[in-house]
Amino acid sequence: MYGIVEIKGHQYKVKAGDIIDVQKMEEEVGTTVELDQVLFIGGDAPKVGTPVVAGAKVVAEVIKQGRARKVIVLKRKPGKYQTKNGHRQYFTALKITEVKA
Repeated sequence: MYGIVEIKGHQYKVKAGDIIDVQKMEEEVGTTVELDQVLFIGGDAPKVGTPVVAGAKVVAEVIKQGRARKVIVLKRKPGKYQTKNGHRQYFTALKITEVKA
């Protein structure tokens, strides 16, 4: 069974055992998080939410808080100057333990 869950404005297709990186959440490493914004449950009897599936939730465990690889941003104006900036986005790694319908 799999589900489509909304976390901080982004949608993710998840199933038990998956590890996903989402935008930074304030939970500590090792805590369990219940996500109740389930938009779709797939499997033998699929359920589509309007907008969410009633009673469905995804249980996940926080396994890591970190920062992504650096993205280099280069701005250049012909004949004038060049600016180089870097950006590292914070993320939270979640391990999906179960999808409850």
